Amino acid sequence: MQVPSKPCVVCGREITWRKKWERSWDEVRYCSDGCRKRAKSGAATTEDAALETAILTLLAERGAGKTICPSEAARRVAGSEERAAWEHLMEPARAAARRLHAAGRLVVTQGGHPVDPSHARGPIRLKRV
Repeated sequence: MQVPSKPCVVCGREITWRKKWERSWDEVRYCSDGCRKRAKSGAATTEDAALETAILTLLAERGAGKTICPSEAARRVAGSEERAAWEHLMEPARAAARRLHAAGRLVVTQGGHPVDPSHARGPIRLKRV
């Protein structure tokens, strides 16, 4: 039997069904307390939207078959090439990529091969579908 899963609405990580959620699976939206708090505070919604837009814009500028690094989107949103200005945006940029992947808008690759972004460790590249 295939265990159901769905993406977290905040970070895009895969949430795998658990027995304790048997009666409330449709209500489960977040993978962790941290994501729940982030969603409730609403603090990062404009930043998240800006990162998603930056990723899609960069991919459109590159053209079909080309890839980008999430750090390029972080640099664009930060408005600076200085590492201190954009480094804190790296995990939010990867989360934006996971959300776009879950929506079917891009493919996440490592070493030129598609990977599941929820389990990818290390450098990743983003490519249009």
